[in-house]
Amino acid sequence: MSDSKKTTDHKEIKKWAEEHGGVPSVIKGTEDDGGGEGVLRIHFPKKSDDNSSFEEISWDEFFKEFENSKLALLHDPDGVFNKLVSRD
Repeated sequence: MSDSKKTTDHKEIKKWAEEHGGVPSVIKGTEDDGGGEGVLRIHFPKKSDDNSSFEEISWDEFFKEFENSKLALLHDPDGVFNKLVSRD
């Protein structure tokens, strides 16, 4: 994890996710009443045993919620680890 990188750059996040088979998603059933998308994730359908819990969304929707929630992506270059974290 010492090689992990924290970023908020949309182009970098999208490129990293797509290079590793990731898609912008929300966890189904976590939407809020205020119109929020729900709990954001970069989901890896080909690596997952549970694709039914995730709903793919557009990158525009993903980044809108990403910015509203003031998140950053913590990830490793090899695509083994990723986590959405607070920017603080």
